[in-house]
Amino acid sequence: MSNSPTEFYSAERWQNWIDRIDDEEIDPEDESSARLLLNLQDDTAIAIAKIVAAYDDGELEQEQALEEIADVREIVLSEVDIDDEETRMLVDGVQTSLVCVFIAAEEYVASGPAEEASVNDYIGAAADAEAEEDLDAALGYAAQAGTLIIDGEELDMTIAEQLEYGLVTEWVNGLDSLQSAMSDPEVVEEDE
Repeated sequence: MSNSPTEFYSAERWQNWIDRIDDEEIDPEDESSARLLLNLQDDTAIAIAKIVAAYDDGELEQEQALEEIADVREIVLSEVDIDDEETRMLVDGVQTSLVCVFIAAEEYVASGPAEEASVNDYIGAAADAEAEEDLDAALGYAAQAGTLIIDGEELDMTIAEQLEYGLVTEWVNGLDSLQSAMSDPEVVEEDE
């Protein structure tokens, strides 16, 4: 197994998705547009799931795994070059959803799964912190939920229906992609 930085995810792969999204008339109400954005998000979550799995399997040392996560994070969270403002905002929403995925993976690799509460309890705490405008704490709680998802606990998506729309719902959306990726880390084909 080589340890090249493009092993799990590459800037070219991300750019292919961005180019495709940029070329299409993205309409969030349209099912194929929504699916394209979800595939973009899922594809990144799968890369993160594969890094975590390689770490769990002993194929990557802790520092290597953290570097791989940081590499993917840098690629995915960099500013995208899309002319259409609405499309750029939709991609920004995907990036926002993935922030929690990156932090959860980093925390999992650095310290293992959270042990104080359940996934739903952490999501509830995140929502409470967001309501109090403590976004750092909200992200921390959501990431703790993510470490448990990586460890095999289930995220019940009905909890998302009970949340006020905001950053926590975006992060839960990302954690849902992470959960899918952990259970079935198959690559999303770019031409689907």
